[in-house]
Amino acid sequence: MESTPHILVVDDDREIRTLLAEYLDGNGCRTATAANGAEMRHVLDISRIDLIVLDLTLPGEDGLTLCRDLRAHSNLPVIMLTARSAPLDRILGLEMGADDYLPKPFEPRELLARIRSVLRRTLALPPGMAASAATSLYFSGWVLDLTARHLINPQGVVVALSGAEFRLLKIFLEHPNRVLSREQLLNLTQGRDAEPFDRSIDLQVSRLRQKLAEDARSPQLIKTVRNEGYVLAASVTAEPQA
Repeated sequence: MESTPHILVVDDDREIRTLLAEYLDGNGCRTATAANGAEMRHVLDISRIDLIVLDLTLPGEDGLTLCRDLRAHSNLPVIMLTARSAPLDRILGLEMGADDYLPKPFEPRELLARIRSVLRRTLALPPGMAASAATSLYFSGWVLDLTARHLINPQGVVVALSGAEFRLLKIFLEHPNRVLSREQLLNLTQGRDAEPFDRSIDLQVSRLRQKLAEDARSPQLIKTVRNEGYVLAASVTAEPQA
């Protein structure tokens, strides 16, 4: 990514596109805009984009469809704009592979903070790992393919991951043998702070353990640290161990 991130805003509301473009351009970003999926693809064909701000309710192909299609061939970060009254749509957006969501109406400065947070997470790699080498991460016989965004078990069988599961496992692999609190995991995976009684991370960890064929009563890879959070108890490398 260049020092000045190039952001693509996809929204069918011209006033919102103009407002966000002017604000982001005035705060350290370069901005392109699109009103629909066709225009989005055109911009992606002719420009190098670092992150997409994608409205959920677009005419024709909606944001969920576009996000799913993007995830089929790209790891480009996506922040989805959603209606505040539609929590299910926000959940679906994260499951389709969005990196974060922001409910409307919102302050442009909050979107800018989310953009910076997602870009920081996107660039994060395990210590000492060269970016060119980080196409797959290996741990305890498992492989996380960062390009295809799926998991391969020790028998070589592909295990499909939702967008939320992929992001969570990637965060654990970037911080092996380190206790991560629920608040840290929520912030690193979704770019937001935990709300009171928010147990979404516990649910995601439970689902991820199932994908890793963990014994729920005695997990060996993702362990619970009482009153603190969770820890990935494994060594992680960018190349298979001999």
